[in-house]
Amino acid sequence: MAEEATATSEAAPSSGGGVSRLAGAIKIVRPKKRFDMATIMGLILSIILIGAALYLTGSLSSFYDLPSVLMVFFGTFAITAVSFSSDELKRAVQIFRSSLVKSVRRPSTMARQLLDIAVLVKSKGPLSLSQIEPETRKDPFLHQAITFIADGYNADEINRILTQDIEALIERHKRTASIGRRAAEVAPAMGLVGTLVGLVQMLNQLDDPSKIGPSMAIALLTTFYGAIMSTVFLMPLANKLERNSSDDVMIKDMVLAAVVSMARQDHPRKLENELNMLLPPGERIRYFSQ
Repeated sequence: MAEEATATSEAAPSSGGGVSRLAGAIKIVRPKKRFDMATIMGLILSIILIGAALYLTGSLSSFYDLPSVLMVFFGTFAITAVSFSSDELKRAVQIFRSSLVKSVRRPSTMARQLLDIAVLVKSKGPLSLSQIEPETRKDPFLHQAITFIADGYNADEINRILTQDIEALIERHKRTASIGRRAAEVAPAMGLVGTLVGLVQMLNQLDDPSKIGPSMAIALLTTFYGAIMSTVFLMPLANKLERNSSDDVMIKDMVLAAVVSMARQDHPRKLENELNMLLPPGERIRYFSQ
């Protein structure tokens, strides 16, 4: 009994950690969705700056040409559609939705929650996980991982299954982001096509000086539209999606490390060190007293 009490005492966090190891005290913070203001403000500021620059030229209307718009915008979407399957294109909307809306969840908070669960498992055993099932359901991936422990999967089986899930998630995110990157590559190319069309029209109408100007406008505006569409919108949104994906994968890697550690019956102090290696320097935690 004395040895059991000592083991329990070692597994418990210090009072400075502010976390109880009792199942009833474990609370999982559900990720909150909110607009990514950095992305939204960046897009708005870019549009304002470009619009102001065009306005200061004194001829804002001269930068609008309907044939150029049709060629670049609709041509970009059409050619991008050729590069992917219909199922992949259905997920294209995620490029914008995932870039403009992000999950708000601090990695350090997730690390503390995982350590709460690890301390519970260490002190009361895997069967105690059933007591916190309503809380773990707030995070589907965490709930799935915890269920593997409760069902008696060993550490190697859990590691293999969850690693495959994470790798599949990464691949889906890459495919989704690749749609945006492909569109960003196509847009300037469509601008070049429009430039060639405009130059051909201009060369065919050299005998009529009044038509040289409109033909040259199409030649230049299509290049302008393609560069704006690629540089200001498509490429930054694809980059933002990849950044959000890396944050999501980091959280899932932490869950993987935690459940594998629990399945191996490692001491929670060891898990704390493993989680801190995954966390960014500014998010690292001190759960136990030193």
